[in-house]
Amino acid sequence: MAKKYDGIIIGVGPNGLALGGYLAKAGKKVLLLERRMEIGGGLATEQVTIPGYLHNTHAVYHMMVDQAPVFADFQLEEKYGLKFVHPDPVFAMPLKDGRSLCLYHDPERTAKSIAQFSEKDAKAYVEMYHSFKRMVEGYIGPATYERAHPSFEAMMNMSKHELGREILEYQQKSPLEIVNSIFENEHVRSLILYTACKWGLDYNEGGLGFMVPLMINRATNYRLSVGGTHRVSHVLSKVVYDNGGMILGSQLIKRIIVKDGVAKGVELEDGTIYEADFVASTIDPYQTFLNYVGEDNLSKDFVNRTKQYKWEASSLLGVHLALEEAPKFKAAEKNPDLEKALIYFVGAETQDELIKHWDLVKKGESDGVGFNCCFPSIHDPSQAPPGRHTGLLSQNAPYRLHGDPENWYRERQQHAETMIKTLEQYAPNMEKSILYSYVSTPIDIENKFLDMKEGSYKQGGYYLLQMGYLRPNEECSRHLTPIKNLYLCGASSYPGGMVLFGSGYNGANAIAEDQGFEKWWKDTPGVKAAKEVGLL
Repeated sequence: MAKKYDGIIIGVGPNGLALGGYLAKAGKKVLLLERRMEIGGGLATEQVTIPGYLHNTHAVYHMMVDQAPVFADFQLEEKYGLKFVHPDPVFAMPLKDGRSLCLYHDPERTAKSIAQFSEKDAKAYVEMYHSFKRMVEGYIGPATYERAHPSFEAMMNMSKHELGREILEYQQKSPLEIVNSIFENEHVRSLILYTACKWGLDYNEGGLGFMVPLMINRATNYRLSVGGTHRVSHVLSKVVYDNGGMILGSQLIKRIIVKDGVAKGVELEDGTIYEADFVASTIDPYQTFLNYVGEDNLSKDFVNRTKQYKWEASSLLGVHLALEEAPKFKAAEKNPDLEKALIYFVGAETQDELIKHWDLVKKGESDGVGFNCCFPSIHDPSQAPPGRHTGLLSQNAPYRLHGDPENWYRERQQHAETMIKTLEQYAPNMEKSILYSYVSTPIDIENKFLDMKEGSYKQGGYYLLQMGYLRPNEECSRHLTPIKNLYLCGASSYPGGMVLFGSGYNGANAIAEDQGFEKWWKDTPGVKAAKEVGLL
């Protein structure tokens, strides 16, 4: 006899866990199904080098801790003991000439760092900081935790308010245009453009200019989870269990059961059937609709649009290091703060060098410059044995290296060594400090996570026709789908990836409204304020 649940959630990554927590606490009997043995998706911490060295193999920096409602709604810090550290400076850019550029929590301290390169840019940074902060806190952040509005409606609401009009002025501009309109110094331009585009925005593409204030604002808000990124998934799973939910790993799904256009449950490859009043998928549209629902249950138009969903133009190459000692940056002699930074940007000291690197990636090549690195154990000693350290070098990289992703199998070590040699130009003790390394390539990401096809770590690219109300399409961006009682609540739906928890949270709102049950949670203060003035 089939087991019956109120709801089934497919995929137990950040959004699946958030969604499961909200629904379970609402009194729903929910079952969360995960293909892998480990839950958490990108919230992963693994011992991939030497036992005792903890490596955050996917998500490392948490950018929305102060915005995402899951932290307050579930009291993850107060009740479940989740802790974050917020290093200062957050970003640092050492230069070969011994100088450095740092982005601090305090914009005035950042301005002082910038002033050694340009007094004009120092003043411009402070103005930009406060302007972008208003945009993020007043609209962009709150809009992340509100279901998508049709594009025309959203623009009309924004155009009625000064803040909205300020954001709309950026909308059609490319990240490059925005950064270069504010700053003049090449070092400053390089670092700021990198913070704007490091998560996959095309530096030269317009239409997504609203993302630039968000990414630059978040660049000084990144935090580390104490004990490793997996601690976030662990406490969220505890929320699900504490409220009566069930999580099962190693579950291979055969199909979503659809009868007369209505989702009725899930059948596994081994024949097990779980029935439910509704099903929520947090995986990508291809698997959800083409593999599990089946084209026969969908219109030809919807199938065609699903097949047009695009993966990301670039992925990530990661080099995880077990280290005997922390890096000793030459530039720290002039600025000791450098050794306390969370993220280091190295190898592309001018904007032209950075753009050259990104252009190579577009052509399927990689050059070992223009990447970021971090050493989490400096800020959280629990992630390495006493006196030892962990490191990560992370670079935007093509999926199809020289036109073929399998080239990564042959060249992974070569590219890792090139990155290490680049880092050594800034921290000469690095190579002799390496005890063991583990290289993760775009094809490894794809092999590990089926919903990160082509190494697409945001479950789909950030393109103009694939964002906002169009993510992944206008029928599913608000989390409902053409199949009744089937919901799409993963990063392929609005607002997107990067461990925002937005798709899971907004999906919970959509399901509560559509299924007609009372929510126990309220709008975030930011959403409430934006609604009161008519921005949302």
